[in-house]
Amino acid sequence: MNERVSTVSTPTPWSVRTKREARQAAIKSWLEGMVYLCPSLLLFGVFLFYPLGRTMYLSVFHTDYQGHPTEFVGLAHFVALLQDASFWHSLKATVLFAALTVPTTVAVSFGLALLAHETRKGIGIFRTIFASTMGMSVGVASVIWMFMYNPAIGIINRLVSAIGGTPVSWLLDQDTALYAVAAATIWMNIGLTFLLLLAGLQNIDPSLYESARIAGMSYWRQLWTVTVPLLSPTLFFVTTVSLIQALQTFGQIDFLTKGGPVEATNVFVYAIYREAFVNYQFGSASAQALVLFLIIAIVTFLQFRFAERKVHYQ
Repeated sequence: MNERVSTVSTPTPWSVRTKREARQAAIKSWLEGMVYLCPSLLLFGVFLFYPLGRTMYLSVFHTDYQGHPTEFVGLAHFVALLQDASFWHSLKATVLFAALTVPTTVAVSFGLALLAHETRKGIGIFRTIFASTMGMSVGVASVIWMFMYNPAIGIINRLVSAIGGTPVSWLLDQDTALYAVAAATIWMNIGLTFLLLLAGLQNIDPSLYESARIAGMSYWRQLWTVTVPLLSPTLFFVTTVSLIQALQTFGQIDFLTKGGPVEATNVFVYAIYREAFVNYQFGSASAQALVLFLIIAIVTFLQFRFAERKVHYQ
């Protein structure tokens, strides 16, 4: 007589079932996250990753006037760039421009933010005035400064003449052109920087100042022991953003000087523009763009590596 074998399945252990459910939940959560990230990934892919990859590709080729690769040259563009005196001149102009604009913009904006943070009647009017430059485009602001710098009818030369000075061709003299553009840039950037620093000041707990006054601290002691440390995250942010923006300056250079006179204001981004869209050397321009990308990456890394150590996060 044949015996019947039972086919009843062994129950799945609880731990195995729990791990499977946890894995399924993790996969489901990952898929949901990717769905939310898809729009951002699409934008980054179209406007960041693809242009970066294309730039890296073109940097090792000679190109025709339409930007199509014609001959593979390897690292020849980078070698030629390092041997080009114009490249080093542009780099020097860019560094000087950043050194002129970034500290001055942050310092002036910080001073205005301190003034606007005071509780006074009608202070809102001054806050609006100080922040008004952020609502003006680079083109409009550049045209305003172009008229102000005009040697014949500009208000700046009229003021110089009024105090007995000699009128200067601010944008046509290679000794003053970069400083003139830097002054205009500082004025353009003050609005947003001021607004960010004012928001940071208003986020500081007033009770800390009350405790400092009770302890007998002067205004300047409170500034350096309370305000600056608690405002350091905002100061670090605006300094980093301002520095990156200074290294990428283009609009006001194009409107005011077009890189002249005698390449005195031919900063890095404008040099890349001229190489690509005036000389039609897209391979060389791509190599310059990658060098600029590397410089910005290194500067940003150094800021986060060293400057962030002094930032006091609440």
